[in-house]
Amino acid sequence: MNSPVLIACAHGTRNTEGQAAIRQVMADIEELRPGLQVLEAYVDVQEPELSGVVEGLPQGTPAVVVPLLLSTGFHIKVDVPKAIKSRPEVVAAKPIGPDPRLAELLAARLRAAGLQDHDGVLLAAAGSSLPDGSVDSEEQARLLAELLPNTVRVAYGASAQPNVPDGVASLRAELGAEGGRVFVASYLLATGYFHGQLFKAGADVVTDPLLPSKVLAAIALERYDAIKGSLS
Repeated sequence: MNSPVLIACAHGTRNTEGQAAIRQVMADIEELRPGLQVLEAYVDVQEPELSGVVEGLPQGTPAVVVPLLLSTGFHIKVDVPKAIKSRPEVVAAKPIGPDPRLAELLAARLRAAGLQDHDGVLLAAAGSSLPDGSVDSEEQARLLAELLPNTVRVAYGASAQPNVPDGVASLRAELGAEGGRVFVASYLLATGYFHGQLFKAGADVVTDPLLPSKVLAAIALERYDAIKGSLS
């Protein structure tokens, strides 16, 4: 049997730089796995929409939806299952976060931005209305804290608490008068609305998002390989 199609499913953004960054991940997947058919799909904002991509597959074509998302939230729990429910030959993999390799990437971004041992780190995630999203973000923060001597906390851009401005203020108070700077570690894939909002939160430094990096493509392929056997 030929390898199942990999449907790389991202959130979607109107930001052209962010769009290019996500498409580069898809190109990186193809480069790492020559011959694998990779299809582009989104759950919001952009086309092609995931359900349309699934419907467009020839009947009986095995496929794996790999969410290019960083936590388990509404899109993972609701949108993706809804899109594939009528096609038993299409399965969904886990999202790409949390993951130790993302922690390493976040740490590299922080060090490149000038992080010192006495500074504080606020991991800024997009946020989800579902509890699983916060659990995943907290796990990613734990993985990051294992790599750094710094205080590491979590905050969210939307739908969960604390929000990023409150998280910055709380961390600054926790560091105290003799504390260092507050670094916001952007736990976002690419530039876009949420990343832009981080600069308004009152932090001293905001890191670059996770992309560009081939690490994301490697994780996506690992998620694909972990679930594709269920189609055999």
